[in-house]
Amino acid sequence: MTWLAETAMLSHGWRRFLLLMVAGAIAGLSIPPLFILPALFVTFPLWVWCLDGAERKRGLGRIFGPAFTIGFAFGWGYFTVAFHWLGAAFFVDGGIMIALMPFAILALAAMIAFFWGIASALAHLFWSHGPWRIVTLATFVTIAEFARGHVLTGFPFDLLGYALTPTDEMMQLASVIGVYGLTLMAALLAMTPALIWPADNRSLSRRLFPFFLAIAIIAGQLGYGYNRLVGTKSTERTDVAFRLVQPLVYEHADWGSADPVALIDRLLMLSDMRMDPTDKGLADITHLVWPESSLPFFLSSYPDALARIARLLPETTTLLAGAPRQEYIPGTTESSGPPFNSMLVINTDGEVISSYDKSHLVPFGEFLPYGEFFSKLGIKQFVPGAEGWGHGDVRRRLMSLPGTPTFLALICYEILFSGDLGDTAGAQFLLNITNDAWFDGSIGPAQHAHHARIRAVEEGMSLIRAANSGLTFATDPLGRITAEIPPLQMAALDVRPHERLAGTVFSRLRHWPLLIALIAGLLISVVAARGGRKRIA
Repeated sequence: MTWLAETAMLSHGWRRFLLLMVAGAIAGLSIPPLFILPALFVTFPLWVWCLDGAERKRGLGRIFGPAFTIGFAFGWGYFTVAFHWLGAAFFVDGGIMIALMPFAILALAAMIAFFWGIASALAHLFWSHGPWRIVTLATFVTIAEFARGHVLTGFPFDLLGYALTPTDEMMQLASVIGVYGLTLMAALLAMTPALIWPADNRSLSRRLFPFFLAIAIIAGQLGYGYNRLVGTKSTERTDVAFRLVQPLVYEHADWGSADPVALIDRLLMLSDMRMDPTDKGLADITHLVWPESSLPFFLSSYPDALARIARLLPETTTLLAGAPRQEYIPGTTESSGPPFNSMLVINTDGEVISSYDKSHLVPFGEFLPYGEFFSKLGIKQFVPGAEGWGHGDVRRRLMSLPGTPTFLALICYEILFSGDLGDTAGAQFLLNITNDAWFDGSIGPAQHAHHARIRAVEEGMSLIRAANSGLTFATDPLGRITAEIPPLQMAALDVRPHERLAGTVFSRLRHWPLLIALIAGLLISVVAARGGRKRIA
């Protein structure tokens, strides 16, 4: 390891870039659902050692110089591995899109790696060459991760903190510090081996202490999670019962191929199927849920759909269905704007009594940033809709339907935004409808599902999740899956949400503890850097 540390410190140019890109790719193996946590401890020290040997430049070179390139290379490797599954969507259209896939993944990873490059450059401005330098780098990496989760609508997939949530026990700490707090913790712990090698004038025990402390912290995390799971009572609600349908609808990619009659036939059949001889069908179900894009057409194009739905639903059952929605100029048939990706609420009379329009759209998936430019390059959004999709009102996520506990509606991607789900204080549980069929055959659906489970832990609310092709499941407020449908299986599942917990630390304080920790990290960095310069002088 001393040889590796010295090699990293003395490397430069393309050799250092390649070393760090490979290291970042290995670090990417820590993402859900792979969770190879040791990969972080093996690779993040290389980032520290390379910054130890990084040349200092003047002017803009202090920011966009060697230190930036070090973080960028590491991030490019990490995000290429972390986001490789997005390439599965290119196989939907086939043809030239498949040829473009590797370039698109590399380009996306490079854009996201820019955040880590800036973090590395800023950390190097406060570099101290002492033990506190890992606090400096961990602080700026966490700031970068928070920024990429919020800047330009945000892209918070595979935040570093998810690596510390592979088990029910380990994910419980998210109820206290959230996934961004876990990100700071993961970065700091993963860098501790950099304090062992190369050897300096400190004793071996002093050099080993931070690493053993990191192991003890992870053990403490496990202990806290075990005690929380054992000591927290979780009770099913008796006033509401859901039937979740997983229909395997693939016509979402090409609306022209959608046969409304056949799709409604399938959905109605799955909705009223009997699970066993004692099953009463929908008679005991208060809410039937069809996932996002289960109706890949406007209901106006098949007027009989609502009548057929009305005939299916008992008096006490309401349908929540993922479908597009279009608003029109009053008194005309002319649309008043782009359509919405919506969840429609349909009662037993076949009337749409409420709806929620997705407010946080997926860049390149549901709208095309800088559309005119990218359209000239032949790049289009994945989800059909020539004009793109409209942004809904985030305030409408909190839904209060007749005879229903208030819940928070989240469509697909919206479940990713830690601490930014909406008015969670008024909700009793989370309802997430999604369509991950674009990424079937990859780790994408499992990864998205795991991210969703962490929101349940953070908020202390159970999660009801209906997915088109998987993963459809329900959790308790501790994120434990209570029932599920295997992926790529056409089926239905009956579940009940659990009573909301009194309130988690994270649901009350949000990111304030993280902000305090980051400010402390910045102050430590400034003091350590000034102390180092005085010793040199």
